[in-house]
Amino acid sequence: MDTLAERLDQKLREWAPETAEQVRNQVAEIIELADQGLLDLVRSRRVEQDVLDLLDEPASR
Repeated sequence: MDTLAERLDQKLREWAPETAEQVRNQVAEIIELADQGLLDLVRSRRVEQDVLDLLDEPASR
């Protein structure tokens, strides 16, 4: 088994049930997006949101 998969498996057993369920859902979503070849789109949206967050931050003086 891949080291990342082993680590995920271990963490899913350690985390609170609610956290483990959220992670399972997010990983399943990422797998689905990867299968559809849509990860680049998600990455673009994340970058766009990061830029919007930066624009919303108060200017430091």
